[in-house]
Amino acid sequence: MALTAGMASAATAPVATPPQHHVYQTVGGASLGAYVFEPPAVSSAPRAAVLLFHGGGWRGGSAEWSFDDARRFAALGMVAIAIDYRLSGDKATPIDAFADTCAAFAWARRHAAELRLDPARVAGYGVSAGGHLVASAGTLACPSDTGSLQQTRPDAMLLVSPAVNTARDGWFRHLLQGRAEPAAYSPLDHAGASTPPTLIVQGEADTLTRPGGAKAFCERMHAAQVTCELALYPNLGHLLTRKLDNQEDDFDPDPAAVADAHRREQRFLMDQGFISIKTGSKAPNR
Repeated sequence: MALTAGMASAATAPVATPPQHHVYQTVGGASLGAYVFEPPAVSSAPRAAVLLFHGGGWRGGSAEWSFDDARRFAALGMVAIAIDYRLSGDKATPIDAFADTCAAFAWARRHAAELRLDPARVAGYGVSAGGHLVASAGTLACPSDTGSLQQTRPDAMLLVSPAVNTARDGWFRHLLQGRAEPAAYSPLDHAGASTPPTLIVQGEADTLTRPGGAKAFCERMHAAQVTCELALYPNLGHLLTRKLDNQEDDFDPDPAAVADAHRREQRFLMDQGFISIKTGSKAPNR
């Protein structure tokens, strides 16, 4: 799985603004951060929110990788929160990262009044391995000590090159260290009627998180009569890279595809009632 830093381009990333740092959970002496980006417009009404989970093959990365995307969502009027989670290694596995994901959603809702967010409009945005974590929170039962289903499940999911089919993923099995079978933490195997509305952005030539998994995921959701939009981009690989011979690092995202994906994300959020045209951004073309 690639060490991915997100999909925001220099042409679309807003001016940097430092986020508010919170600790949403302390595990084994380690503090896990939630970095809150406020919308530019002041509002007394609760705002929709989005929690962002970085990629990195479950082993690398940090919340900072999501900061450009967080600023982009904040510019649309959302409370955008970039999340750190435990990385797989000698002591941690993706199971722990999944538990952290559940805990982060529950933390945001428990602090809804303080953060001035609407607990009924909390989306999840995940890239690559982060997409797996968001999709897992949207399809699997979270650990009981993280919160109730209503607290831990995203209300909508935006996934970029997500690892939704991990049942036969050898790398994922290796990272689990024998603690569970990969199918137990494969979003595709658990998608259904209770899965939140989803948008998936993916390159058709992705060799790391193959588009067949995303197609099957949406097919299951369609069968359950749940919204699942799949935006496939021909001749592009992981994270919409144009470099198909190396999709592990040194990414070269196609600017036109990235811009189109951002428009699709905005339209999806509008359709799901998370943002409105009054945010100041021009409505994208369908």
